[in-house]
Amino acid sequence: MANLTIKLSKSVIGTLPNQRKTVEALGLKKVGQVVEKPDNAQIRGMIETVKHLVEVVEA
Repeated sequence: MANLTIKLSKSVIGTLPNQRKTVEALGLKKVGQVVEKPDNAQIRGMIETVKHLVEVVEA
């Protein structure tokens, strides 16, 4: 199964509460932090919610 590498590229300050919770649920806490998640529909939906805050690399 493929993985996605997700990097928090912008701060969550000033974002909506659901966007902050989504970033936290992805396991991201600090700007510049990188996590690796499985490529599935749930993760893709979470990324879509915060696509303006994160960078995604398909590995």
